[in-house]
Amino acid sequence: MTALYTSIESVLTIVLMIALGYILQHNGWFDEKFGQTISNLLMKVALPASIFIQVLQRLTRSKLISLSSGLVYGFGAVALGYIVAFILVKLLKVRPGRRGTFINMFVNANTIFIGLPLNMALFGDKATAYFLMYYVVNTVSTWTLGAFLMSWDDPTKINGEVGTKASFNWKKLLPAPLVGFLVALVFLLLNIPFVNVGWLSFVVNAMTYVGSLVTPLSLIYIGIILAKAGFKTIKFDRDSVVALLGRFVVAPLLIFALITIGLRAGFHVPSLEAKTLIVQASAPGLAVLPILATEGHGDVEYATNVVTLSTVLFVIVVPIIMLLIQGM
Repeated sequence: MTALYTSIESVLTIVLMIALGYILQHNGWFDEKFGQTISNLLMKVALPASIFIQVLQRLTRSKLISLSSGLVYGFGAVALGYIVAFILVKLLKVRPGRRGTFINMFVNANTIFIGLPLNMALFGDKATAYFLMYYVVNTVSTWTLGAFLMSWDDPTKINGEVGTKASFNWKKLLPAPLVGFLVALVFLLLNIPFVNVGWLSFVVNAMTYVGSLVTPLSLIYIGIILAKAGFKTIKFDRDSVVALLGRFVVAPLLIFALITIGLRAGFHVPSLEAKTLIVQASAPGLAVLPILATEGHGDVEYATNVVTLSTVLFVIVVPIIMLLIQGM
């Protein structure tokens, strides 16, 4: 029952924050440029700061090395997820502007705001190291290929096929959040002190506060989009249903299959690690997808729809996942 209560609490928190954005927009608090302002603030300032600080606070070089098996399974499942999603994009003929969101829903999860507290409630502190491995995988995937696909799928520049554009801004290959992660990785690998240096605490605190804007502003932004479009945008159309199946069925099945293959090949995987990886792979879609869709001139209403639906449906998914993996 702990999983159910935790998932319900997480979802209710998210719903309240989305509702705040909806109510304020509906009452005319925000002008037409406010959504773009949030997008710029998150993508160029808050997300880079958040990722930089979280990587340095939650990871060490020794943890990266000692828990490399989690990285192998995580990146393997992510690679297979991209392949499956790309195939379905072609088979289902998902239209430009939705493709990046569709693929990201298959592969990348909301690990921090929902995945982390849920993992702590289910497995306690002893599973934190395993969670961090999936966090690394998810962060790299989101801000490399995931963010790239969202900008690459710009319907204002696409000629018709995935990956063919009349023009492309190569600066988008290095979005600010990815730069934040890469810089943090350099600090980590070179063992450069930062977060634990006393005289730099004011910088760390400032970056932490700025980074904490990411989740609330992303959710408020979803509420703004809902208020502008109306609740008619929340629907179970074909593209949404398949994307949700990718998030809640395909993603956890892929990592479960890889772990099973590894066990049969003689590679030991602790039960707690396997459960952590599978639960994290089942988390809802990224809250920042509507922001990324806005940046790439994509279908923001579709992105809002699948993020909202995946967040609400997660309450049902968690107990099912826990029931299925309890014997591992």
